[in-house]
Amino acid sequence: MTALLLTASALALGLGAAFARAPRDGFETEIFIDAPPERVWALLTDPVAHADWNPMMQAVEGDFTPGSRIRLTMRTPSGGTMTFRPRVLVADSGRELRWLGRLGLPRLFDGEHYFRLIPEAGGIRLIHGERFRGLLLWGIDVHQFRAGFEAGNAALKERAEGTEPLQGQSECDDSAHSDTRERFPT
Repeated sequence: MTALLLTASALALGLGAAFARAPRDGFETEIFIDAPPERVWALLTDPVAHADWNPMMQAVEGDFTPGSRIRLTMRTPSGGTMTFRPRVLVADSGRELRWLGRLGLPRLFDGEHYFRLIPEAGGIRLIHGERFRGLLLWGIDVHQFRAGFEAGNAALKERAEGTEPLQGQSECDDSAHSDTRERFPT
């Protein structure tokens, strides 16, 4: 019995150490969007609109408020779909949107997905990336997702720079074209 307890304890310590020292990886993409932060933010946080412009997302449900869970159905690089329920960590209007998704247990496969909007030259520089951590990183090349992020960036740029009014916004609404440099200093 003592040998069994010692073996179980050693196994538990070994697994704990593996989870604590789980590998990390990630990448970041960026693109300049000639549109005010409010317009880009409205597109990023409108769950219904994602399916219209975002090639990575088949469906988005929920409210982008810190602490809430959203439901994302993503298209995978292999052509399938994957649904998960990440928790929104940051939703700072016009500046940053960040969520943490997990596959099962913490540090099995965690992904912290983020969008940062940085005012630049009358538009914004969008920094879009993800930091991954977990045991499954030993067998998954997360850089396969980069092309999807870049396609999403290009689609967001096209939609944000377009003249089509956003949902709930009339064509004569000047808020989509206002100068935001005073509110968001560089």
